[in-house]
Amino acid sequence: MFHRTELQLGKEAMKRIQDAKVMLFGVGGVGSWCAEGLIRTGIRHLTIVDSDVVCATNINRQLQATFHNIGKSKVDELKERLLSINPEAEIISHKLLYDANTCSQFDLSKYDYVLDAIDTLRSKILLLKLGMESGATVFASMGAGAKMDPTQIRTATISKTKHCPLARVVRRGLREQKIKNEFICVYSEEPPVENKGRTFCGSAVCACPDKDEQNLCMSKAKINGTLVQITAPFGFVLAGLVIQDLVKKGG
Repeated sequence: MFHRTELQLGKEAMKRIQDAKVMLFGVGGVGSWCAEGLIRTGIRHLTIVDSDVVCATNINRQLQATFHNIGKSKVDELKERLLSINPEAEIISHKLLYDANTCSQFDLSKYDYVLDAIDTLRSKILLLKLGMESGATVFASMGAGAKMDPTQIRTATISKTKHCPLARVVRRGLREQKIKNEFICVYSEEPPVENKGRTFCGSAVCACPDKDEQNLCMSKAKINGTLVQITAPFGFVLAGLVIQDLVKKGG
């Protein structure tokens, strides 16, 4: 299954990849593709966390979202797909919102890598803080919304990012908590592109069958346009950071 990967990376690197334990928070437009990239490259121990269900508005960019699984758990649908790629992988899924009330349920220190693909700012900053304190290697995705040009996707430490509104507020939030640790993130240097179609803010069009999920969609202060041509590369680059780090550990 991984013969071509081993030709590229070598047997020792493949052993490290297969032994690594990765926890991924958020399996939407970025996280779903990150998970696929990890499993297809040989990661066998992956835990995925997301409270959301598939919505019709996810279909344009999220790997597991199709017309036929609207209303189903994103993590469970993604787990099924990942196991169809590698049935021997250990995929643990948690349909749970990561926040101050639930973070104690996760022992991040048991993982080699903690990956952040969360949209909600407060939860994102909390995960980054606790992830760095745990001793795990933390990689994060910044804003993939309101972008059109995949050639402007970059990686850098959080302090070196530019033209990314999400990264800016994450830096501010970390400074307010006196967190000076650096971590590498995926971001785009493309200035945000304004929405050109309808804006759903306050009156979201949502096909979720559950009223609570509809309310969650409609409660978002701002909804940016998003394209799979941006979110998928973000996810693959995030996965690539893990693989490159594991390869480098061999010297």
